Amino acid sequence: MRILNFLLGMVLVLAFSSTAIAQVETDIPFEDLPPTNEFGKCYAKCKIPDVFETVSIQKVVKEASTKLVKVPAVYETVTERIMTKEGGTKYRTIPATYKNVTEQMMVEPAKTSIKTIPARYENKTRQVLESPERGQWVRKRKSPNCFSSNPEDCYVACYEKIPAKYRTETYSVLAEPARTVENVTPAKYKTITKKVIDTPARVEEIPIEPVYNTFTKKVLVSPEATREEIIPSVSKTINEKRLVKQGGYTVWTEILCAEKTTNSKVRQVQAALKTMGYDPGTADGVMGVRTQAALRQFQTDKGLPLGNLNLETLKALGVSQ
Repeated sequence: MRILNFLLGMVLVLAFSSTAIAQVETDIPFEDLPPTNEFGKCYAKCKIPDVFETVSIQKVVKEASTKLVKVPAVYETVTERIMTKEGGTKYRTIPATYKNVTEQMMVEPAKTSIKTIPARYENKTRQVLESPERGQWVRKRKSPNCFSSNPEDCYVACYEKIPAKYRTETYSVLAEPARTVENVTPAKYKTITKKVIDTPARVEEIPIEPVYNTFTKKVLVSPEATREEIIPSVSKTINEKRLVKQGGYTVWTEILCAEKTTNSKVRQVQAALKTMGYDPGTADGVMGVRTQAALRQFQTDKGLPLGNLNLETLKALGVSQ
């Protein structure tokens, strides 16, 4: 028995190529393991029953038939616009306008002098890694957020973290490099005023709109005709039960770990379900039968993973992790 446990442990070590040693209890009856080795995360597989629905089938008791119906002609009144006088163009000359502007004229150019400022250094500290963080998979017993009363219906595996170790080093860094500063004596200017064209002279075209008159007349839209009218068939409804979804175990779904499934968190879930129109019962912080039924109905309506208080369901409810 000890040799068998040792060989199973070696297979699990080869299955996870990371710096940490992944350990999972070998009594999980699945070939796959949770998808990620992240610290503080828990996953579960839960048993889902078969789902059936009742569908209605329409059975024809009288076949459809047709009959001919007379359709009268259709007329409509339309209007037309006819030009009675053509348009044209006339021209108008607009003279130029002027304005006074001022300009700055340089009478003495700017002067520049250069000064050198030496570099400045300062001491800093940094953390140097002595040993990296690592983690391990740990099998948890029945999670409080699993809906089923059977502890074998939900298998929970959590990846727990062993923190990294660091030491402090002091080193010197360049705080400010050497640089040069230019002292600039600005140039001197004087202001002059002169008259310039603001808008040049131009010729403006003025359009003369054409004149139209409106006339009304009656026109044929569609002539008299006959159409074939369908008399629908008569049917009766027959109900039939069909399998909608095969039951089984869900995929690994990320859930709240046991230590995070507090009474306060359950009360938040109950309040959110109540707000969204579901009936979880009294907001007492207990994952009771009514709360489980309301949560399962919410998951079914929204297409979410079933059977546990998973992170996708918390997000859809607007409850923080």
